[in-house]
Amino acid sequence: MIRSVALAIMLGVLVSGVAAYTINSPGWRTPTTPPSGRLERRAETATTAEAWPICTTMASVASDADWAQLDPDFKAGKEALRAENWNGAIAAFEFAALRDPTNADIQNYIGYAYRRLRQMGPAIGHYQKALMLNSRHRSAHEHLGEAYLVLGEPAKAQQQLATLENLCLIPCEEYEDLKRAIAAYRRLATR
Repeated sequence: MIRSVALAIMLGVLVSGVAAYTINSPGWRTPTTPPSGRLERRAETATTAEAWPICTTMASVASDADWAQLDPDFKAGKEALRAENWNGAIAAFEFAALRDPTNADIQNYIGYAYRRLRQMGPAIGHYQKALMLNSRHRSAHEHLGEAYLVLGEPAKAQQQLATLENLCLIPCEEYEDLKRAIAAYRRLATR
């Protein structure tokens, strides 16, 4: 009985902490407005000619305001991603990586840009480097799984999905996105 009460209290504290963080985080409530005064187009509104979604979680490109203020190259890389300037994003993030070589987010963004250029070798290398830096990086696991789908290796994508299932204690966007991508891949493969 005492264990159950203690567990309930700990879970309550955890949930209230997450809720407080989410509510106090200004990035989710307000869109980013650049100096031009017009709202930036978010990544999730972009359409691709892909048969399955290449990625829907890169909508977070609009966040990370703290990094953007600290590192102009990181900011330039994020802006290049929003503009779908993949080569520009790679160049900017490579400079940012020189200053912060242990940042898994930077490696993930570089991998994403390479994947959008259909350069799977460098993309996978950067995703793997992101995962070496942070083995729990959900976005890198999702993107790596999607890269494996592009290469026609659904079993490896399924391994990334299983890893995400273990990482996501509550439903997470990365798991759902990769699960949808795998399902779409399988539908196309059976045609």
